[in-house]
Amino acid sequence: MTETDRIKVALVGAGGWGYQHARVFAARDDVYLCAVAGRTAERTKARAEQFGLRYYLDIDEMLAAEKPDLVSLSLPNMGHYEPTLRVIRAGIPLLVEKPLVFDMAEAETLLREAEAQDLFFAINFNHRYAKPVQMAKAAIEAGRLGPVVFATWRFGGEGGGEHPHANLIETQCHGFDMLEHLAGPIASVQGEMTDMTGKGFSTMALSLKFANGAVGSLVGSYDSSYAYPGTHQVEVNGAEGRITIDDTVKRYRFHRRGEETGEVWEAGYFNDFEREFHRTFDKYLDPMLEAFKRGAEPPVHARAGYRALALAEAAIESYETGRRVDVAEDFPTPHPPAPSPTGGEGERA
Repeated sequence: MTETDRIKVALVGAGGWGYQHARVFAARDDVYLCAVAGRTAERTKARAEQFGLRYYLDIDEMLAAEKPDLVSLSLPNMGHYEPTLRVIRAGIPLLVEKPLVFDMAEAETLLREAEAQDLFFAINFNHRYAKPVQMAKAAIEAGRLGPVVFATWRFGGEGGGEHPHANLIETQCHGFDMLEHLAGPIASVQGEMTDMTGKGFSTMALSLKFANGAVGSLVGSYDSSYAYPGTHQVEVNGAEGRITIDDTVKRYRFHRRGEETGEVWEAGYFNDFEREFHRTFDKYLDPMLEAFKRGAEPPVHARAGYRALALAEAAIESYETGRRVDVAEDFPTPHPPAPSPTGGEGERA
């Protein structure tokens, strides 16, 4: 394909996860990766040389010079709002990293301004594209579990942040997204949190009630370690069966109720692609760019980032007030969710 036949993509962010953005776009035959904008000359120039790109230290300058079809942003978690708004106001479709932002008013501004221009606005909740998660979703939709009765998420590692609720907002957003992706909308939240290690409210345990009557839990921490075996687990239990997911990409297990023998998936000896967490981003890009080419909504719209933030805010309110918080009543979405063009779950707000 010639450059004019391909999707012209520009990057914002030259950091560690920004490397993954550069890698996944540079590897595609249908993409022309043209440029990167960063905050520091040394790091941005190094990233540009690594992938053969032009580099800029000003986003507006890059957008004016390159006129990309799509902008992909990967920036420090607390620095998402202003650069994202600049891209939206330039009228350019975009993919952003999680979390969307840390403030509900900022999230509403981004969604409102993008919607006013009818922009393609995707967020990178790539956990949905891990093989075990895809298998779990298919099994649930096929009715193999029967009605879901409870769902749990546990994810702990090292970390810290400038915000007192950094873990809840920037990391457990994946948990909120995954639980709703597999078990449906969460109707209410009740939470306990601790700041005993002096890193903000770095560990939390949440009790959840789903709109369909199921219950659930979320345990998250920055006071643990990603080196521990089983640092991440999802369990979805239905009236007729149970699914567990270990370490996102490591293992999927399904058991029918009452049966000691079950089904297990693990990546085979040569299947490095499915066992590597970073490759979930490669898999997400396939449906995302296909939707972009068709002029459809992204499979995971930025509204999912707004939704995760609303659930986090409900958890914070619950902890601070000591009461259960009804999410649907207290945190409505700013716009009705649009129907999915593919029948998937990406447009749930």
